[in-house]
Amino acid sequence: MSDIQRGASDLRAFNRFYTRRIGVLQEGLLGSSLSLTESRVLYELHARNGAVAAELARELDLDPGYLSRMLAGFKRKHWITTAAQSGDRRRRKIVLARAGHAAFAPLDRRSQADAVALVSALGDQARARLRDALQTVRRVLGDTAMPQSPIMLRSLRPGDIGLIAQRHGVLYAQEYGWDERFEALVAGILAKFVENFKPAREHCWIAERDGEFLGCVLVVEKDKHTAQLRMLLVEPAARGLGLGRQLVAECIRFAREKGYREMVLWTNSVLDAARHIYESFGFRLVSQGKHRSFGKSLVEQTWALSLERQ
Repeated sequence: MSDIQRGASDLRAFNRFYTRRIGVLQEGLLGSSLSLTESRVLYELHARNGAVAAELARELDLDPGYLSRMLAGFKRKHWITTAAQSGDRRRRKIVLARAGHAAFAPLDRRSQADAVALVSALGDQARARLRDALQTVRRVLGDTAMPQSPIMLRSLRPGDIGLIAQRHGVLYAQEYGWDERFEALVAGILAKFVENFKPAREHCWIAERDGEFLGCVLVVEKDKHTAQLRMLLVEPAARGLGLGRQLVAECIRFAREKGYREMVLWTNSVLDAARHIYESFGFRLVSQGKHRSFGKSLVEQTWALSLERQ
């Protein structure tokens, strides 16, 4: 079974478990005579303070004819009313009438009470794990309504060293075909960083959002006057957000603050995105040469940036 097939099987198993757990397989949802779809449409009309039928059908991925028949039933019960928007009779906004709000209110209360009962049975740690897992599922499956928390930069914590090495190994294997010797190199660099750490002269930044690792970078002391930028990494999920530039800017700011006169870095020519960031900050290529490492023929490069303000 492939990874895709396993993922699909796991998702279907979760759906079977969760739909049974919250009782949506019953003939009427939450003790009412309404189906799950009817209840969802009522919720959307309540939450949006009304909606245009065509937009509602599109956003809920409902057949327009099916939605039209459902809304006709709501109208016969006097749950909804309609009004033209901006004089355009083709875009009639459907809103809940007083009877519609009265029909929705007990459903909303019952749904909230059931959710509270389900979550309250968990301990604090389990609730936190559940919340994180639910947010992860929404983000991974592309929920555009998911609010984006800001990306935070923090200092090194226990557990980060292994994670940095692992993510370098995985991403460089996936994107460039580098073998496990690259991960071993990264692990060695990180071990020396921890063993010889100089808090007044060196630093590590971890970028994360809602506890999810999104990137990292180090500044280490090469000599009294020279700082070295190392281990710049941005996860695919955070690319295009300017995080790489933010991390490099932090390194430059820190190095200047600590009195370094120059910053250097080692990279390879295939890392185009990183090189473009370095160039944008004024780094210049000072040397390069062919080498074979990590199972690939590469061109190593050394870049340098003067930190003395002109």
